[in-house]
Amino acid sequence: MSGGPVPIVEFRAVEKTFAAGTPKAFTALAGLSFAIEDIPGHGEFVAVLGPSGCGKSTMLNLVAGFDGVAPPTAGEVLVRGVPVTGPGRDRGMIFQRYSSFPHLTVLENVTFGLELNGRELGHSAAERRELARHWLARVGLSAHEQKYPHQLSGGQQQRVAIARSLVLKPRIILMDEPFSALDEPTRLDMQALILELWREIEATVFLVTHSIAEAVYLGDRIWIFTHAPGRIGREIRDEIPSFRGTAPIEAQTTPEFQRTVELVTTLFQGVTGGAVPA
Repeated sequence: MSGGPVPIVEFRAVEKTFAAGTPKAFTALAGLSFAIEDIPGHGEFVAVLGPSGCGKSTMLNLVAGFDGVAPPTAGEVLVRGVPVTGPGRDRGMIFQRYSSFPHLTVLENVTFGLELNGRELGHSAAERRELARHWLARVGLSAHEQKYPHQLSGGQQQRVAIARSLVLKPRIILMDEPFSALDEPTRLDMQALILELWREIEATVFLVTHSIAEAVYLGDRIWIFTHAPGRIGREIRDEIPSFRGTAPIEAQTTPEFQRTVELVTTLFQGVTGGAVPA
């Protein structure tokens, strides 16, 4: 690619086959190609829907560079034009299952990544604590910094995971069904929180979700993956109204939101043959 900006994330004809060459071989992705530009002062929120087992999480893990998934079987995965060879602090991952270290306090959990990258970042211990406390305040957990994860609710534990990721100011945030285990009121609160924090750090976000309503509320664009081997069967962009500045519960009552959910549902059924998002 020449003459234009380098995409922040690019997949070039990516294929991923697990247990290749064995009777258990399974191709999760095939022919997956896309390029996401790094929009200055904004970033982009990409919501990903698809049937179970279609490779959505595999795509996130390839961007993250996790061992056992990366590299792809074929094709290229690039971040800022450079092939992904492993994890990096420029990419933050937030999982469905709460990923805090149980033996560390909330504050220690958030400072962990700063300590791990201490040589590169050059922060003192006091600076690490100050940054961690800033992000704990941003996610509403200042009063809980000395607690352990088991002493927190599910929503609070996920707030810790968000703070752990964002304290490193990643340029790419990868979210794998992060709110699916939460009750609906907490889930809506977390949607509003992640939008608020996303505007602050201006990162590119990939969100895998099984909720069409969540994809419509959060996404600048929505991808609908085909059955495995997964690829983008449909991209929806211009049809998505902006709900920035509107609380999730308020957005969901608007005719625009309801029409968009119906549209995405129809398109999802067309791509997947009526499969349920998962």
